[in-house]
Amino acid sequence: MSFLQDYLRGASSSAPLPPPPPLTSLPPLSSLSPPLLSSLSSHLISSPSLPSSSLSSLLSSASSLLSLPSPPPPFPSHLSLLLGSISLHSSSAYPLLISLFQKHLSLIASAPSFLPEALAGLGYALLRVPPRSHYFSQIVSFLFTVWRDSGIASLENGVMVFKLVDWLVSSFIGSGYVEKVSAFCYEITNLEKCGEKRYAEFAVVMACCGTLRALKVGSSRYKFELNPEMKESVEIAIGVFSEKAILGYEKDDVSLLIKCIVLGLARCGQIGFNPNIVKSLCIALTNEVFPLKLLIQSSLQNSNGDALTKLKEHMEGILFKEAGAVTGVLCNQYSVSDDPTKEFVESLMWDYSHELYSSLRSAILVHKGKSNNLLLSELERIAEAAFLMVVVIANEVSKSRLNPRPGVGAKPPVSVRMLVAFSCVEYLRRVRLPEYTDAVRRAVLTIQDDVALSSDFLDSMPSYDELTGKLDCEDMVEDLYHWSKDDVQTARALFYLRVIPTFVSLIPSSLFAMKVASTMFLYMQHPNEKVARASHSVLVSFMSSSNEKDDEERLSLKEQLAFYYVQRAVEAYPGVTPFEGLASGVVALVRNLPAGSPGTFYCTYSLISKAKSLFDEATARSPNMWKFWEESSEPCKKVVDLLLRLLSLVDIQVLPYLLREVAGLVSQLPKDGQDALVLPYLLREVAGLVSQLPKDGQDALLGEMYVYVAESDDVTRKPVLVSWLQSLSYLSSQPVSNPVAISCL
Repeated sequence: MSFLQDYLRGASSSAPLPPPPPLTSLPPLSSLSPPLLSSLSSHLISSPSLPSSSLSSLLSSASSLLSLPSPPPPFPSHLSLLLGSISLHSSSAYPLLISLFQKHLSLIASAPSFLPEALAGLGYALLRVPPRSHYFSQIVSFLFTVWRDSGIASLENGVMVFKLVDWLVSSFIGSGYVEKVSAFCYEITNLEKCGEKRYAEFAVVMACCGTLRALKVGSSRYKFELNPEMKESVEIAIGVFSEKAILGYEKDDVSLLIKCIVLGLARCGQIGFNPNIVKSLCIALTNEVFPLKLLIQSSLQNSNGDALTKLKEHMEGILFKEAGAVTGVLCNQYSVSDDPTKEFVESLMWDYSHELYSSLRSAILVHKGKSNNLLLSELERIAEAAFLMVVVIANEVSKSRLNPRPGVGAKPPVSVRMLVAFSCVEYLRRVRLPEYTDAVRRAVLTIQDDVALSSDFLDSMPSYDELTGKLDCEDMVEDLYHWSKDDVQTARALFYLRVIPTFVSLIPSSLFAMKVASTMFLYMQHPNEKVARASHSVLVSFMSSSNEKDDEERLSLKEQLAFYYVQRAVEAYPGVTPFEGLASGVVALVRNLPAGSPGTFYCTYSLISKAKSLFDEATARSPNMWKFWEESSEPCKKVVDLLLRLLSLVDIQVLPYLLREVAGLVSQLPKDGQDALVLPYLLREVAGLVSQLPKDGQDALLGEMYVYVAESDDVTRKPVLVSWLQSLSYLSSQPVSNPVAISCL
């Protein structure tokens, strides 16, 4: 059988109880050990009835124990449990229980490990005491005054009150004691009376939340006819405590109160909208559940074992483990909030994200520099949980404010602040979350068609000076800082680089030159390939963009960017510049610059020069590389392939120059290098030509080729040409020839 004291403690008894003493020959209670008292209480709770003589003996012995001037601390708590269990059989236990708490309240509070027994005694007594009896109110009062002057008020004890009240009210409902439910609700919602009796506020608010949960479960399980006013009065009381917690948060010690409010709400289920409840949830999440600014400051000031212990204790705390549930309550409240309350939530979350960004930058740079990897790992675990909180709330905001369907409450400007917030926490994104994807998509769709919003988003991007300047952090050696090692800042910049291509055509060229270009070129030479590729993608998107309002200015900027891009990208290849990024950038330049553009000529010249230097390095390193040229992954081969690809892309004014330069490059190669380089390209081009001829034209041309190859004395090329001709002949002989397959030979 499960007993209330075990439920309140959160687990079954750690050790089995001894057999209870016989009621027929019961020794004085003062001679019984606490385990024997617990065993006796459990026997009384599970017994359906008791002889009157046994009850009289128990009551007499309990009365004698109460007369002791100062019993040992465990005894008052166990005596409370015993009297509560006796009250299930006799109402004569009520005055004794009240007397016990009146005389020994401080002793009960001084033994916190035995509080479950003391509270269980009150709970059992309240099960049977009539609601109109003066005993009812007196016993209820001890539930909220035991914490008053003892210094034992805590979140864990608040949870104990929640569980006791949930159990108690559920029992009332299950037994059909509607009047008792009403009487108990009155006791905890009459806030004036609570103030007069000096009830502990954290305990009262937990009792309110426990009552709400019991009402919700009981109304569905027992078909309990709930009085709406009863539930409303409890919710109003929680709102009043929330308001007090908000007003006193900065100046009074109400941290425990606000923690109990949000934890109780997380466990009691849906509650009606109240702006003060919403604000208390926000404050608790940012300051109590995820107090990262304080935790980071503490870790920087004291990076030894104490800081690590503090972080682990925080993660093992009840509130941190309930972070998801608390966030869910906030989202439910936000969805039905009025505009001012929604704005409060949004502003607090965006500001928190920026604050988290600033704090996390310092922490990661300092702790990595000091090799405090374990400490940093624990900090990041808390920060990742905070990231999830921001994402879930932002997704709720996006559904309310950025829904594509027109409706009341839509506020497109929210999209900018939301994206800025996401950029601040981008470093913490470890997995792909549908909530993240949906929120970002809605925000991006909102700004990509709005010039003002897209400009606002660009204005929020850190400037070049901010990105490359020294971080203002006392705990870090300045000489160790470099922008490319600032992982948090890099993640933020990467977020901007990924979003900008979605609305690049809206960006005026002057704004692109002022805000984007310098950052784009800076991160092109970032050692992280993912970051570098994103920078190349920004250039490609701008080169491919058009805007009727500033076409001439945009074209002029493209010309300017082309020179600097080629210089910066080519000089860092191979190494920092990823070839895919370089290739996409070069192709974008060639396709989008006007015919005969100096930028295109410079691009061709730079690639030829790079190819020459790479050939020199490659042949010095591997003189026989031409034998395996087709399978080679040498950088020089990639550049040559890019040059050959440009032959079909450059305009007619640039083509002669490119052909001349390629010919010059080939002429400087050794004989086997020329063959390896030119022959595959020539064969591909001829195959492409054949694929475009009619069937009789293909046959005629193939016949001439066979004759030419048969008469050739070139033993180097002949095997390659024979194999190529056989493949080409086979593909051409098919009933339906495949031009794509032929051109790929």
